[in-house]
Amino acid sequence: MRPDKATSASEGRKARLKASLSIAVVVMLALLAWWFDPDWLYGWLKVLHVVAVISWMVGLFYLPRLFVYHADAPDGGEPAATFVVMEQRLVKVIMAPAMMVSWVVGLWLAWSGFGFVGVWLWVKIAGVIGLTVFHVFLSRAARRFAAGQNTMTARQWRMANEVPTVLMILVIIMVIIKPFA
Repeated sequence: MRPDKATSASEGRKARLKASLSIAVVVMLALLAWWFDPDWLYGWLKVLHVVAVISWMVGLFYLPRLFVYHADAPDGGEPAATFVVMEQRLVKVIMAPAMMVSWVVGLWLAWSGFGFVGVWLWVKIAGVIGLTVFHVFLSRAARRFAAGQNTMTARQWRMANEVPTVLMILVIIMVIIKPFA
């Protein structure tokens, strides 16, 4: 096992197999739910959507905070290496799956609940697109940090940490107040 890897190749294969089987089961259940469209489905999809959005937002708030500390850590040291592992796991294990579930379930809800009608819904979707762009920006920054190529200061990362807050407020206003309904 390489010293920079936390798991062996065998453990990685087992984890990939478990993840693949889990994804296949979820996809099959989703297709069955879509096909039969039971009355309870919409409410449970809203629950899943809210849980996924909360998980995604936690990552969007926490990753820039990690970058603040990482930017101040000396290159090549143990703290910097620890930050790289934390950042990569946050992006791959929490943020990316939560973002995908948020999008898939959110689009399903928008279609089945509103037929994609309403200015408020399109403003909300624009806000979510903004969050997605910020997510991609953070994911690329995590790769740059891992390669030792960070270009932003800790202060700049603190300021960047406000982006998801502003977009989240916009999305919540659209969902709850629906000002353009």
